[in-house]
Amino acid sequence: MQNLQTQSYDIPLHDIKTIIEVQEYSFYYLLAIVAISSIVVLGFIYLIYKYFKNRNIYNERKEHFKILTSVDLKDTKKAAYAITFYGATFKDDGDRQKGMYQNLIDRLEVYKYKKNVDDFDGETLSYIELYKGMIDV
Repeated sequence: MQNLQTQSYDIPLHDIKTIIEVQEYSFYYLLAIVAISSIVVLGFIYLIYKYFKNRNIYNERKEHFKILTSVDLKDTKKAAYAITFYGATFKDDGDRQKGMYQNLIDRLEVYKYKKNVDDFDGETLSYIELYKGMIDV
């Protein structure tokens, strides 16, 4: 037992290397993941905001097209004025629309500016329907 107490603990260790500093990048990875996910979430929130903001915006073309399709063609005088007014929204879409609109206006002149007017003739009705069909909303 005496041998155990006299033993020295200053034995040189050749297998164990000295402590070295290890680079730890997990904190930087965490910051990068947080930054990227924040950008994605903020982008998603922005897109949702823009969707709800633009959802109820008044679209003049759509509204005028609805009015044009719902015009009562039996009331000839009011229909002629309504088609002239609301049809002007779409006349600048192209050369065909501009020519068709001008032709339609010329045909509708007969039904305006008079106290009593007849019903639309078949040719004018077909021009009205053709112009409605040309409209892209």
